[in-house]
Amino acid sequence: MKRRQFLATGSLALAGCKPASREIDGGFTGVGFERGHRLRPASSGAPGAAQMSPGEGLPTGSPAATRRVHTLIAGGGVAGLAAARALRQRGIDDFVVLELEDSAGGNSRGGQVNGIACPLGAHYLPVPGDDAREVQDLLEELGLRRRVAGRWQYDERHLCHSPQERLFFNGEWQEGLLPVQGVGAATLGQYRRFAERVRAAQLATPYAMPAFRAPASAAHLALNAIPFQAWLDREGLNDPHLRWYLDYSCRDDYGAGLASVSAWAGIHYFASRHGFHAPGDDAGEREGVLTWPEGNAWLTRRMAAPLVEGAGGRLRAGRVVQRIEAGRQGVTVDAWDAATDTVERWQAINCIVALPVFVAARVVVNPPDFLREAAARTRYSPWLVANLHIERALHDRPGAPPSWDNVLYGSASLGYVDAMHQNLQRVPGATVLTYYLALGDAPDNRLRLLQQPWSHWRDAILAELSVPHPDLREKLRRMDITRYGHAMAVPVPGTLRNGHFQVRNRLSPASAGHEQLQEYERLTPSEGRLHFAHSDWSGYSVFEEAFTRGHAAAVSLRA
Repeated sequence: MKRRQFLATGSLALAGCKPASREIDGGFTGVGFERGHRLRPASSGAPGAAQMSPGEGLPTGSPAATRRVHTLIAGGGVAGLAAARALRQRGIDDFVVLELEDSAGGNSRGGQVNGIACPLGAHYLPVPGDDAREVQDLLEELGLRRRVAGRWQYDERHLCHSPQERLFFNGEWQEGLLPVQGVGAATLGQYRRFAERVRAAQLATPYAMPAFRAPASAAHLALNAIPFQAWLDREGLNDPHLRWYLDYSCRDDYGAGLASVSAWAGIHYFASRHGFHAPGDDAGEREGVLTWPEGNAWLTRRMAAPLVEGAGGRLRAGRVVQRIEAGRQGVTVDAWDAATDTVERWQAINCIVALPVFVAARVVVNPPDFLREAAARTRYSPWLVANLHIERALHDRPGAPPSWDNVLYGSASLGYVDAMHQNLQRVPGATVLTYYLALGDAPDNRLRLLQQPWSHWRDAILAELSVPHPDLREKLRRMDITRYGHAMAVPVPGTLRNGHFQVRNRLSPASAGHEQLQEYERLTPSEGRLHFAHSDWSGYSVFEEAFTRGHAAAVSLRA
């Protein structure tokens, strides 16, 4: 979860791809589109169409059963799981999570290919800074960090092992993803100039992850008003190598390139975390990255585990939320059960709507204006994730050794990660390479993603990865492809206003101080007994944003 040139010219089209020379098993897996598309009206036309009036085209049917619960959480992605964890911390055990897919985790789920664990979506988490204190608490709870001699230390078994990343550039591999091998003095000079601009932005006004902890300043809003590409033009930063790297970075975190995302998002990518370091800078120790063979599913599975224990459990998977209606005394939620093909009704005191805003606007009866407006202006990037089972180690081009993250300069894709990298096996053998393609830069790509056959993507991916690995076709045994029609919100110009809401006075739970509660209330858009929590409300999709918003919604609702 590419390049705008690819989207414009179709360089990954079948016409330019050599068919597989041997039998390769595989298919589409991981996401049940037919479930989500039950919410799409018959008149919408193409799969994945996003135009629909709230409440229109919903599946109907008399409830087969009515159940009661204190709090209903609609959506079992990272935000929904974080909300469930926070409710349990508050001593509220009478809740249920309804999840569309057969397992929780949203874009942070994982799977297996021929017995090897691999991600189906997000595959790493940067070591969080102090602004993400809720995420830090989660990592401490999971045993990933502990305090030693007054300092926090992370379990090295979960930190990405070296070599971490490499770039296929000018016919060979180089260490790191910023193109440096053979570039000229002009390119290096622009690297330094961009690094200076990022440092100046950090000094002038704070940036944070999650973003709400650095309130939007006049400088932020000015950057938020223009595309990142326009800002680079204004600054005279036009070097093609720098532009490629910045475009790659935006596609990596935001699903679309520097012509689509705002200048605020482009600067925020660096200023909120690790900065930007030009070659030769004394950057100190490299930023740590937590990763696992199954990606961030390692985290979401542990968050979901307490919800599936015991009879019935609190996690109800395979449910399509059809309708959410809030009244003075409570909330009514209707959901279709895929296993029984029946509609079940839930009566709750509160509902945490941990759904993408475009879905929430469809299923909430009489949605509030702020929800309608957010849904209307939120743009989504489709993603493709392919897991390639390789029977034995690939031959390699000269240069840097095989790494966890492997990227091809000028490619439409984000490259691939190696599922077996963390295992530190002495002799390279069978593995799964997880390939990512973000398709957020052209309006027709959702349709193409869903309509093109598996063989189209298989041959396109083979053609691309065979450049650095000519023996790939002979060693590939299986390719499973997961498609996300609305994988993540893209922080286009104007995004920052999505996250700003009025503070409301309400009774403070004993578990939170008044100041912290007010912060969480600002973070949680709500209407009566409906509390909204999803990374969409931040305008872009990363673990820290989704987790903090889910946690905040659960802390701020009335018991």
